[in-house]
Amino acid sequence: MGMKVKDKFFAILREKAGVGELVEDLVMPTTVVELWSLLQQTHPGLALPGLHLLYAVNQSYVSGDHVLHEKDEVVFVPPVSGG
Repeated sequence: MGMKVKDKFFAILREKAGVGELVEDLVMPTTVVELWSLLQQTHPGLALPGLHLLYAVNQSYVSGDHVLHEKDEVVFVPPVSGG
């Protein structure tokens, strides 16, 4: 059985994906890290070596092993640089 989750990208990830958000149809259960791995396969521009991300699900930060549920909103937060 599948489930739909919304993926949101910001900053460099938006540039590399070419979109600000996607909806993925996933098999259950899927973790945030497994979703990120899938996205890197389907959108090769996201395969950025050495990139350390933070993950948020439904506006709360989570660990990579967080299991996703139907209609979750997943945000991949790239490192922020500035001066």
